[in-house]
Amino acid sequence: MSGISEEFLDALAAAGGRAAEEHDLGGALEALARAVSEATGAEAVVIRIADESDMLVAHTVVARSEALCAELAGSRFPVAELPDAELAGERLPATVRREARRARAADVLLVPARAGDKPLGSLELLRTRGPFQPGEAVAARLAASQLGLVLHAFLETNGSRREGTQLARALALAGDAMAMGFDQARAASEIARIAALAAGAEVALLWQPGEQGAVELLASSGPTEALLAAAREQAMRAIAEHEPMRLDSESALGRPVASLTLGQPPVGVLQLVFPPGTVPEQAELDRLATFAVRAAQALRTTERAHTMSLELERAEALLGVVGQAIAELSLAHTLETAVARVSELLRTDHVAVYLREGPRLHPEAGRGVGAAELAVAEQLLVLAFGPLRAQGMLYVPDAQADLRLASVREAVQEAEIDAVLAVPLVARGELIGLLAAYLPRGRDVDPNESSLLTALASQLSVAVQNAQLHERTERLASEREEALAAERQSAKRLRALYEISRSFTQSLSLDETLEAVARAAAELLEADAAVIRMQDERGDLLVRRGHHIVDARLAEPLLPLVTQDQAVEKLPGRRLFRMGKPLALDAGSARRLGASYELLVPFLEQGASAIVVPIATPAELLATLTVISLDPERRIGDEAVETALFVAGQAALAIDNARLYQQQKAFADTMQRSLLPRGLPEVEGLDVAAIYESSARVDVGGDVYDFLALPDGRLAVVLGDVSGHGIEASADMALAKFAFRALVRQYPDPGELLAQVNEVALGELSGGSFVTMACLTVDPASGEVQAASAGHPPSRVLAPDGSVSALAPRGLALGIEGGQRYEELRTTLPQGSALCLYTDGLVEVRRDGDQYGEDRLDAALAAGSDLSAQALVEHVVADCRAFAGEPEDDYAVVVIRRG
Repeated sequence: MSGISEEFLDALAAAGGRAAEEHDLGGALEALARAVSEATGAEAVVIRIADESDMLVAHTVVARSEALCAELAGSRFPVAELPDAELAGERLPATVRREARRARAADVLLVPARAGDKPLGSLELLRTRGPFQPGEAVAARLAASQLGLVLHAFLETNGSRREGTQLARALALAGDAMAMGFDQARAASEIARIAALAAGAEVALLWQPGEQGAVELLASSGPTEALLAAAREQAMRAIAEHEPMRLDSESALGRPVASLTLGQPPVGVLQLVFPPGTVPEQAELDRLATFAVRAAQALRTTERAHTMSLELERAEALLGVVGQAIAELSLAHTLETAVARVSELLRTDHVAVYLREGPRLHPEAGRGVGAAELAVAEQLLVLAFGPLRAQGMLYVPDAQADLRLASVREAVQEAEIDAVLAVPLVARGELIGLLAAYLPRGRDVDPNESSLLTALASQLSVAVQNAQLHERTERLASEREEALAAERQSAKRLRALYEISRSFTQSLSLDETLEAVARAAAELLEADAAVIRMQDERGDLLVRRGHHIVDARLAEPLLPLVTQDQAVEKLPGRRLFRMGKPLALDAGSARRLGASYELLVPFLEQGASAIVVPIATPAELLATLTVISLDPERRIGDEAVETALFVAGQAALAIDNARLYQQQKAFADTMQRSLLPRGLPEVEGLDVAAIYESSARVDVGGDVYDFLALPDGRLAVVLGDVSGHGIEASADMALAKFAFRALVRQYPDPGELLAQVNEVALGELSGGSFVTMACLTVDPASGEVQAASAGHPPSRVLAPDGSVSALAPRGLALGIEGGQRYEELRTTLPQGSALCLYTDGLVEVRRDGDQYGEDRLDAALAAGSDLSAQALVEHVVADCRAFAGEPEDDYAVVVIRRG
């Protein structure tokens, strides 16, 4: 704010004028406070007056919130805390700081009002929307000066300082009245008593406005019997004429009466009846006018408290019904709870909840109601949900005479219904029923009860619908359980098949496949243990090849049963086994079979069950599956036997395939390794090591490596990778190896050797195939290395200090184009350093899409820099396996360390 408005100055002048009239201090201070509020934008303005006990008491409060006004009224702090000049921030009196926090004020301004050195009062401004500007502070100081003049003129010059003890006492008592709590009757009584005491009146009457201009006596102090009729008329006139304060020196009561209207709109009328011949001075009436403001605030506070109490009661009732309904999710319990709550709230023993079934209602819960009430309820539903639907609730105070119930008059009379309150139950736009309470004639339903019942019906509708949905879901779940049982069994079988297939496809291992079959059988049949036995090499014994014990705590007693061998000749019905027929064991048959089965006898005698299922092809018996259940409550029945046969059938295929795979893989590995060197070269000064890792595939790979000592003492090394797999790759691998051995002595330099091998490969490799190859010679005496490459991954040079570098000569792969020249690179291998050659299968293995790569290879080499050649090559392979597991492609690794 940049300046002081003309309107503000006019308001200050008007406030001074009212004070000059010597009879309107309250009006003058209120006008001054409102002017300051408008000029500065303060949400609250408090004017305090010093009383004779040296306290600054809030005399006039102007606030935009009634709650804030009520909180600030009557507050006080010692005159000693009043500053000499305007004050803000933490230096404010504690009372003012506390009020500012409660009001959440962003800024507070306190300006003293003085007459010379004498403190008369103070002016406080509170604002929530930012600090006061300099111009606004100037306006506050000007208003405080005017306040000082007003207080000085009114309290000193007028000679009316005699308000003294009586005024201070009245203000204090009024503050106490507003702090009485939430009891409206007690607060009203205190206001009447305080007013009579402060004003010196014989009688005080506090009237409350009623309907159509009437008034009701709220509280009184003093003898009132002979005065009530005339006083009532005078109070009604005061409200009708909107008079803030009226003094009748000669009233119909025969004595002076002051009538003060409390608040606007009025919340009451305070009448003070004085002794005959005693007319209060205008100053006293002005003080009573200030008291009236505080009394109005007190009544509003207690009225709000009463309303809040009713709201809390309503909320408690709603929470009780809804909370219990949600906790139980039971339709019957929900309705019984609702009936009990409504019966308690309306104080009636005749309450019913009806739910709709098609076009009719059906009684679901109730107290003291029968068949006659049902006909009445259906008519009530037509009325409430028909023409009166917008009303939401239907109240019939006289059911016997109401024409709307004429069609069910006999039912009304039979049920002896006097009055009825009905609320339709509607959830998500759907009519689901009716809540009805049958009341005695003349029982009024107040607005709070109506509001409560409507809200309760709304919540009950949702709770009922949720409970219905829950119970419907439970029924559907129960009906579907039988259908799901068959699906569960199918799912179990699929899981068993998946476990068997997964173990076979992941590991291609017969042992792991057998373990997976045993685990799937035990879990699928909900048994305690399963064991698979196969014939040994001689065919005399059935030996354990896979087993699974579900509960580890049973491992000790069950392990002898599953690990002991069984003589083949003891197995009865081997021809039936080949036909897929199972054997159910009992104590007698287990005793005759002997060996591991005989150990089952004590368990079988105690109610355990066990079966032996053949795992067979039409041509031969591959294995037996024994399943054991120790719990008599979980016996292996016919359905479980069928499931076991299913598992056995899948297991037979998996076992047969695993055996065939192992035979093929053994052949492929034998063929592959026959083309690799039978041993490592022994060259003085060099430590040589190599590892070949075959993939999980059954095809022959195409990786080859070879060594040859040259006449000049150098060691020639070749490492190649043929494209493709299978027999053709094996033939190409053999060609590359023999070409190297045939030509290396004639062409000992690596580049020239690769050029000659390329010419041979052009005419001899199978269609579309090619070979990548690295060729090196190492002089053990000088450490000189010559290297050439035909499209092969760079070799790695490991220095004694652990650093790794690449040796990467360039050249096209063999067998693609003739007339090629191959670049030769030379380097020196110091003492303690090493060369590492590898095929691409090593660095291209993946885990979750991430390759092992050259960086990880270099890190592994650096970590093993002080290892021997054999230990280093094993370290590299172990690191690669730790990263990616079983290789999906063949790879070879060669390490040459110079000692």
